[in-house]
Amino acid sequence: MKKFFFLLLSFGFSFLQAQEIAVLKYNGGGDWYSNPTSLPNLIAFCNENIGTAIQKKPVAVVSKSTDIFSYPFVYMTGHGNVFFTEEDASNLRNYLISGGFLHIDDNYGIRPYLEKELKKLFPNQELKELPADHPIFSSAYNFPEGLPKIHEHDGKRPQAFGMTYENRLVLLFTFETDLGDGWENQEVHNDPTEVRLKALKMGANIIKYAFEH
Repeated sequence: MKKFFFLLLSFGFSFLQAQEIAVLKYNGGGDWYSNPTSLPNLIAFCNENIGTAIQKKPVAVVSKSTDIFSYPFVYMTGHGNVFFTEEDASNLRNYLISGGFLHIDDNYGIRPYLEKELKKLFPNQELKELPADHPIFSSAYNFPEGLPKIHEHDGKRPQAFGMTYENRLVLLFTFETDLGDGWENQEVHNDPTEVRLKALKMGANIIKYAFEH
C-alpha cells in the first residue's frame, strides 16, 4: 500500500511537469488511430494561442501501461468496438483518480461499445450531461450554448457528458459533434475555416481545463 501511494505521488508530480499529451490505444478492434492530423493541429493551436508548451507530436499509450501516468491529458477516439480488460480498467481508474484526464471524442459509432466499458472504471456512475454554464465551455473561449456542432452525422444535437471523482471532472465524452474531424487538416473534410476554428477553440478549452483542474 505504501508503495502504491508513493507511485501516486510520483505520478502526480509528473503531471505538473508534463507538457505532453497521449492518444489511448485500446483493445476491441476499434480504430483508435483515426484522425491522425487532429491532435498535432490542436497542439499547434494551443501553443500559439493559449500559452501551452505541449510537445508537437502526441504519443500512443496503452490502457494498462503505467506510462499513462506521465500524461495529464489523454485523448481517445474511434468508430467501433472498445474493450477494457480488468487490468486496463483498474489502471485507467487509478490514472483518473490520481489527477489524470480522459477526453473521449465519438468519431461516430463508439458510444454503444463505450458505455458498457466505462462501467468497469466507475460502476456506480452514469455519464451525465454537462450544463452549458460548465467552466469547460469558457476556460479559454466562450461557448455560451455549450458544445458546438462540427459535423452533422445524424443531425442530433451535440452533447458533452462527464464523469467525476471527488467533485473533479475526470472524464469528458463529446458526442454528435466530432471535434477531432474539425481539428484535422483542412483538405481531409473540407470544413470551412470558421468551422475548424470553432472546433480548435473548443479543443483548446478542453486542454486548458484539463491542465488546470
